[in-house]
Amino acid sequence: MATHKSAEKRIRQTTRRTAVNRVRASRMRSAVKAVETAIAAGDKKAARAAFVLAQPELQRGARYGVITSSAVARKMSRLSARIKSLKS
Repeated sequence: MATHKSAEKRIRQTTRRTAVNRVRASRMRSAVKAVETAIAAGDKKAARAAFVLAQPELQRGARYGVITSSAVARKMSRLSARIKSLKS
């Protein structure tokens, strides 16, 4: 257990940041899952709409360091390609 003031503060900060990052990661996963569900259903219009909503969630995750920007680019590129391959 921490006995220094600075170590106690680090524990408080880490706990708070972990909780916030967990929420951000969950929002990203939910947004991506919505796109993947629409793709699996074969609904191009719904997939496109979900993709438009997922993009800012992913970018926000990259901005706050939950996920790397290259991982966001890769995910968006792959989702976009899967949407484009759907029949209208």
